[in-house]
Amino acid sequence: MEWQKVMERGERAGVSSSSNGGDGVDVVKEMMDVIETVGLYVGYRRTQRKECLNLVRRLKLLVPLLEEIKEIDHHKLSSSEGLKTSLVNLKKALLGAKKLLKKCSCGSKIYLAMESEAVMSSFHAVYDRLNQALDDLQYDELGISVEVKEQVELTRMQLKRAKRRTDTQDIELAMDMMVVFSKKDDRNADSAILERLASKLELHTISDLKAEEVAVRKLVKQRGVQNAESIQQIKDFLGKFRHIAGVDETIDLDGPISSKSLQKCQSLLIPHEFLCPITLEIMVDPVIVASGQTYERESIQKWLNSNHRTCPKTGQILDHLSLAPNFALRNLILQWCEKNKYELPKKDSCLRSDGFSAESIEEISFLVQNLSSHEFEVRREAVMNIRMLAKENPGNRILIANYGGIPPLVQLLSYQDSKIQEHTVTALLNLSIDETNKRLVAREGAIPAIIEILQNGTDEARENSAAALFSLSMLDENKVLIGALKGIRPLVYLLQNGTVRGKKDAATALFNLSLNQTNKSRAIKAGIIPALLCLLEENNLGMIDEALSILLLLASHPEGRNEIGRLSFIETLVGIIRNGTPKNKECAASVLLELGLNNSSIILAALQYGVYEHLAELTKNGTNRAQRKANSLLQHMCKYEHLP
Repeated sequence: MEWQKVMERGERAGVSSSSNGGDGVDVVKEMMDVIETVGLYVGYRRTQRKECLNLVRRLKLLVPLLEEIKEIDHHKLSSSEGLKTSLVNLKKALLGAKKLLKKCSCGSKIYLAMESEAVMSSFHAVYDRLNQALDDLQYDELGISVEVKEQVELTRMQLKRAKRRTDTQDIELAMDMMVVFSKKDDRNADSAILERLASKLELHTISDLKAEEVAVRKLVKQRGVQNAESIQQIKDFLGKFRHIAGVDETIDLDGPISSKSLQKCQSLLIPHEFLCPITLEIMVDPVIVASGQTYERESIQKWLNSNHRTCPKTGQILDHLSLAPNFALRNLILQWCEKNKYELPKKDSCLRSDGFSAESIEEISFLVQNLSSHEFEVRREAVMNIRMLAKENPGNRILIANYGGIPPLVQLLSYQDSKIQEHTVTALLNLSIDETNKRLVAREGAIPAIIEILQNGTDEARENSAAALFSLSMLDENKVLIGALKGIRPLVYLLQNGTVRGKKDAATALFNLSLNQTNKSRAIKAGIIPALLCLLEENNLGMIDEALSILLLLASHPEGRNEIGRLSFIETLVGIIRNGTPKNKECAASVLLELGLNNSSIILAALQYGVYEHLAELTKNGTNRAQRKANSLLQHMCKYEHLP
C-alpha cells in the first residue's frame, strides 16, 4: 500500500543523519517527513485509537513552526551548536512519538489491550519529551513569529492536559479480559464475553484474525521466551476468537506465517486466485458476494449463517446476502485441474445452498415442534436437545431461531417443573450468544420469567439465569429493561448466598448492568456494597479483583461513595494494598484514588491506616497501572501539611 511505502521512507529519514544530528536544515526536513508519515498511519487499535488521533493532531500543529525554521538562514542553523542540539532533541521526541503510533497501528490488538496501561504510560513519556524539547527551543534566536509561538504554546498546554487527564481505561474491556484470562474461573457466560471482546477488539472477521496472527508472530520474535506466559495467554485468546468465528485451524506461533491450509496445497502450485480467502483451499463451487469477492460456497455460507453481514476479506458491509455462481472462474479452475492432473475435493452433497445440512434442518424443525407437545417427556427431551445444539455452534443458534424456537422456549420458562425450567433458561442463554437472538429473546418477554427463575429455581437454574441476564444485558436497551423489571436485587442476593459459580455469574451480570447509571443506584439500594465487602474477605473464592472492579464503577456514583465511606471499607482497601496479589493491589489503588479524589476524609482515613508507605512501595514494585495509581495518590496526599 502507498502509505506503507511512505512509512518506510519515514523510517529511513529517521536514521539518515549522523550521530550529531547532521545539518540543521536536514534535521528540520526529517521532522516534517516524520509528521507527514504519521499522518498517513491507519488502523489504530481501538484501545488506543483516541489517544493516537489526538497525538497526530498535536504533531500537525508543529508544522508551521518547522516551516518557519526551514526558511531561516542555512549558515545560522549550522553554526549554532545550541540550535542544532535543540532541534535534534525535538527530532528524537518526534521519532519516539512515531514509534509509538506505529506500534498502535500495526501491533497485536490483544497485546495492546492487555498492556493498555503500559501503553498509556508510553504516551505520557512521549508527551514529556515533546514538551521538554519544545521548551528548550530558542524561539527568539530563531526569529519565530508571535503567531507561531502562540500555536506552539497551545500545543504544549494540550500535551500537559493530556498527561494530567484522569485515566480513561475501558473498565468493561478490562473486566471481560480478566474473566477470560482467569484460569480459576468457572462461569456460564464465557461465550457471550468472548463475543463482546471480539467486537471491542475488532477481531471478528477472517481478515482481522489473520492479520492478528501475523502481528502476534512478530511479537513473539521481538519479546523472546522470558514472556512465555503472556504469549501463551495471547495464543489462547486468539484461538478462542478463531473458534467463535468458525475458523478451527491450529495456531503455531513459532512456525512460518504461511497458513496450515496453504501447506496442504501441492507446493503452492495452485494459482492464488483459485483459493478461497477463508479456507485458503482450492474452490469447487466459487460464488460471488455483494462486495465482488469470490469464495467457496460452503465456506461463505457458514460465515453468513453465523450472523455475519460483512465481507470476510474486505470487512465491507454487504448490501445483500445473495450468492452468484462464478462460472468463469470455475471453468478456469477445471481447465487448470485437467492440465495439471489435479483432482478436486469431493463436495458434500448433503449440504443445501444455504450451507445447512438437510439432516440438521430436519432435526431442529422436529425438536421445535416437540417444544409444544402435550407429552411431558417429549417436551423435556426436546428442550434438552435444543440446549445442547445451541451450545455447539453458531449455525444451530441461527437455525433454532429461524424455525421459531424462541417463542415456545420463552413459554416453557413458566412451566411448573424445575428441570424443564433449568434446561429452558440454559437453552435461551446459549441462543442469546447470537446478537440478533438477544433482541428476539427480550422481545418475546423472557426477562421477567428469567428473573423469576433466578429467585426460585434450582441452583443450576439460578446460575444460568444470572448468566442469561448478563448475555442479554450486552445490549444497552436490555440493561435498562432488566433494571426496570427488578432484576438487580435477586442478582445481589445470589452474589451473597449463591454457589461459587452462582456468585461469579452474578458478579459478571451486576458489573455489566452497573455500567448503566440508574442501575448503579438500584444495585446500591439492593445492598451490593456489603456483599462485595464480604467477597473481599473471602480469599478462597478468588473474586477480589471482580469485587474491586464493581466497586470502582460504584465509586463514580455519589450514593456509592457515601455508602462506601460509612463502612470499614477503607481499612480493607489498605490491607489489600499491603498484602494482596499484584492485580489485587492495582485494583485497590484504583478504587482508593477514585474515592479520595472526591472525598478528603477518605484520604485521611487511609493515611491513619498506614497506606502511605505501602503506596510508596507500590510505586517501585507494582504493575504499570498500580504504579501510576499509587503515584497519583501520593501526589494528592502531599497536599496535606503533615506529610513530608
